[in-house]
Amino acid sequence: MANSSDVPVVAEFNIALCRETEHRELDPATVTDGVGRFIGEPARGRYFVAELDGEVIGQSAHTFEWSDWRNGELWWIQSVYVHPDHRGKGVFRSLFEHIRQLGESDPDCCGIRLYMEHDNHTARRSYLKLGLEETGYEVMEVLL
Repeated sequence: MANSSDVPVVAEFNIALCRETEHRELDPATVTDGVGRFIGEPARGRYFVAELDGEVIGQSAHTFEWSDWRNGELWWIQSVYVHPDHRGKGVFRSLFEHIRQLGESDPDCCGIRLYMEHDNHTARRSYLKLGLEETGYEVMEVLL
């Protein structure tokens, strides 16, 4: 699980993720503060990092959503990023399997979901290979 010393690299990866998938630039100070709060407040969720020789090479987070329909928590995968030098080597698969095992052992967890950019075909293929299924739901939002 990520800790406070991972905040700078997780923030850096989140900025890179947004640049790659949404072609937008995020404010580094805002992202760094947001990652710090998230890691410092485990009730919000958890970040996990993959390391190689002491260097963070990938990350994923999950948050909690209560489902009264299922009387359990849905875990939402977020902030998936693997450094370009380490893609295609099973880094995200390892992160996802770790989160999945945690979910399977948690009696409150009733499922795992994620959202992605609609046109991110590479991510879609990866997620389908891991056993995730398309739900037919679409995400809508109002940013405040």
